[in-house]
Amino acid sequence: MLQEANTNYKAIPPTELIITEEGRIYHLDLKPNEIGQTIILVGDQERVPTISKYFDRIEFKRSKREFVTHTGLINNKRVSVISTGIGCDNIDIVINELDALVNIDFYKKNIKRKHTSLDIIRIGTCGALQNEIPVDTFVLSTFGLGFDGLLSFYKPVFEPEEKALQKAFLQQTPWPNDANKPYFVKGSELLASKIGRGMYKGITATANGFYGPQGRRLRLNTRVPDMNEFLKRFEHKNHKILNFEMETSALYGLSALLGHQSCTVCAVIGNRFSNTFSEDYKKTVANLVEKVLKRI
Repeated sequence: MLQEANTNYKAIPPTELIITEEGRIYHLDLKPNEIGQTIILVGDQERVPTISKYFDRIEFKRSKREFVTHTGLINNKRVSVISTGIGCDNIDIVINELDALVNIDFYKKNIKRKHTSLDIIRIGTCGALQNEIPVDTFVLSTFGLGFDGLLSFYKPVFEPEEKALQKAFLQQTPWPNDANKPYFVKGSELLASKIGRGMYKGITATANGFYGPQGRRLRLNTRVPDMNEFLKRFEHKNHKILNFEMETSALYGLSALLGHQSCTVCAVIGNRFSNTFSEDYKKTVANLVEKVLKRI
């Protein structure tokens, strides 16, 4: 995806850029000097201290709603770990506000002429969509497949490879014509090469819900009952869909539009086709955290 960010240097209205009296961005409740250039995102608030305990020193803690931030040092590198809560709507808030913290002058209320790029790494959990991917292993997302519709509110410019994947997907799956049009967006190759060594690598499907949007049926039937089977079978030039989660497409899309590097790595805690679930997923996530922290 190509960058298509706003370069209007006029003052931003207070209803667009909401800054508190203390000089903090509205939802994250952070000041510009309170984050590192490397950001680790997690969904669960309780996962933040399980990561920051590995910091050599914790400099700062902040909490508001589901957004918990710990900033500190690892091997003299300043790192922030932030909880996002669940879903692409929260990713929209987090990525836009992180970008504002480094690329907008809070005093003048305008965009800085010198752009700062963040390294944003999401550590999450997922369900595998391929039989050969066992639980308690790790997946790095090469592309996000978005079912969420979030990027349609912006002006994305997709790369030829992303467009080709979208075309192939619509040809291979019975996607409803009146549903959100799925899109593909590529993650950071730089971060993938740095962090993904020894992991499964492939496309991550990003759902805008946990039940029907991921093919689960309790008391409601799904629109396409065998959609997960189509996801499993999809292949285009050796690209396959490996897993399901709820944030990656928005993370990759907004990061690319705003000029940041991002990648997602997930611990596989369930396999949707072998119907297996991790016996100790917290241990698996802890192993993934340690691996990522060593590689950043």
